Amino acid sequence: MAQCRSRLCLVAFFLFSVMMMISSVPTAEAKLGIHFHKWEVKYAYKSPDCFKKLAITINGDSPGPTIYAAQGDRVVVTLTNTLPTENVAVHWHGIRQIGTPWSDGTEGVTQCPIMPGDSFTYEFVVDRAGTYLYHAHYGLQLSAGLYGFIIVSVPLHGVPEPFVYDKDRSIILKDWYHATTYEQSTSLSSIPFGWVGEPQSLLINGRGRFNCSLLNAPSSDHSEICEAKIPECSPYSLTVVHGETYRLRIGSLTSLSALSFQIEGHNMTVVEADGNYVEPFQTKNLYINSGETYSVLVTADQDPSRNYWITTNVVSREPSTPTGLAIFNYYPNHPHKYPPTAPTTGPLWNDTASQLAQSRAIRAHHDFVQPPPPRSDRVIVLLNTQNLIDGYNRWSLNNRSLTLPHTPYLIALKQNFTDAFDQNPPSYDIANYDISKVPDNVNATSSNAVYRISFNTTVDIILQNANTMTPGSSETHPWHMHGHDFWVLGYGSNKFDMVKDPATYNLVDPILKNTVALYPYGWTALRFRTDNPGVWIFHCHIEPHFFMGMGIVFEAGVEMVGTLPTSIMGCGETKRLINP
Repeated sequence: MAQCRSRLCLVAFFLFSVMMMISSVPTAEAKLGIHFHKWEVKYAYKSPDCFKKLAITINGDSPGPTIYAAQGDRVVVTLTNTLPTENVAVHWHGIRQIGTPWSDGTEGVTQCPIMPGDSFTYEFVVDRAGTYLYHAHYGLQLSAGLYGFIIVSVPLHGVPEPFVYDKDRSIILKDWYHATTYEQSTSLSSIPFGWVGEPQSLLINGRGRFNCSLLNAPSSDHSEICEAKIPECSPYSLTVVHGETYRLRIGSLTSLSALSFQIEGHNMTVVEADGNYVEPFQTKNLYINSGETYSVLVTADQDPSRNYWITTNVVSREPSTPTGLAIFNYYPNHPHKYPPTAPTTGPLWNDTASQLAQSRAIRAHHDFVQPPPPRSDRVIVLLNTQNLIDGYNRWSLNNRSLTLPHTPYLIALKQNFTDAFDQNPPSYDIANYDISKVPDNVNATSSNAVYRISFNTTVDIILQNANTMTPGSSETHPWHMHGHDFWVLGYGSNKFDMVKDPATYNLVDPILKNTVALYPYGWTALRFRTDNPGVWIFHCHIEPHFFMGMGIVFEAGVEMVGTLPTSIMGCGETKRLINP
């Protein structure tokens, strides 16, 4: 200052000091923890498994960008749909949308779809630390590549996590089809019925490997369709330092496949499931269904002179898809140095007992137990079946297949447009139904009924699996609930007994989750509180199954929902609300 005597110098110094003071004051955005994202959903040619395909991307990427936030932060995503012929909606999987049910991102349930050329802003608070997902919730667009991670950290002065680690990494798993969503949806909706079949590849962080020589095209055309040497489909490499412990956040957004996940030669300790802390247990293999997330701790404690395989394989269905591969790379080895061993093919695909054992091992961490209410006010039993309706193959609950109405439920119920949907949800004869036989389909029908449930009550849902339309066949279904977590009370490998089986429920330390598996010919029991006002869907997270009607919708406390934004309107009867 002693050297700055001219008026111009003094003015400059004053302005500089003011600017420094302003820059040092936290902005409102920093104080509030607001994270703005601007996304363009568009087509792009991608070759994640070396096969060139038109994918649906976010800003040109698939998987899309990871959203990072701290517990209590607000996330604002402005999404512009530049797809020329397709609508869009994006669901924030695991985010409960407390106070913002219109941002859940479920077309036909909480909003009208985002039409080509339009923009829509999702705004919500991430109220809990944990590992979450986002993905398309329109048609089969998840299959086309619109998906990604949401990572929510503990706030600076929040309750610390009950485990320690050196570094935090994320791995997202995906099955990949070469057929377009148009081809898949047409096959599923036609007579004769055409199943989507098994995926061509498994992707780890958006990378896989398809054998280009399997194509039937002339060899001269292979380079334009499938090119094995491009960097885009080289295996993902996770670099680690010997002796350090890594938190791996593992999420699955497969369209169809249940998966196993392994790191060659390394143990994993499971510590988180769907954003809830787990009483730690160790495993060499992690089963993961579509819509589930887990955190595992892995210590890089093996011979650091070599690399190791990360593998994922299809389970629950007889696989024809090659093993998905990535590299567990010990620094300073080259990140793409292949391990000297053959990749593992994982556990037996039909070892349901092993999968069930893992599910039963997942309990709430002893320091974070939230015991469920000791009893429920209402029990809803949902029979999972296949059906024929007017010759079309459908998936159904209690012999009714869900068809979403033109007017989203949230708007219809808030505005009392009760003629927009059916008022009578289905039930089924649990006492006399034979789950081991092919259903006769005599009562199969479609429905857009909604379950009206009193606010702030306790509800049990019993998921009951049964035979499909193929003799001797019952499939695994991952069930996902929007707007809530539920307590997983128990599993059974038979027909649910309304008298005996509730006595086996875990009411001491059940895990809270938002996605849970229902195993072949078995049952899964859930309990939740209707404490989040809104309209929410509960559905199978296998994309073709949901597309074919495997879901229900329930409402609780919709009268408590605030004024709905007009941006969610524009379809069905909502047109008269914005164009009176």
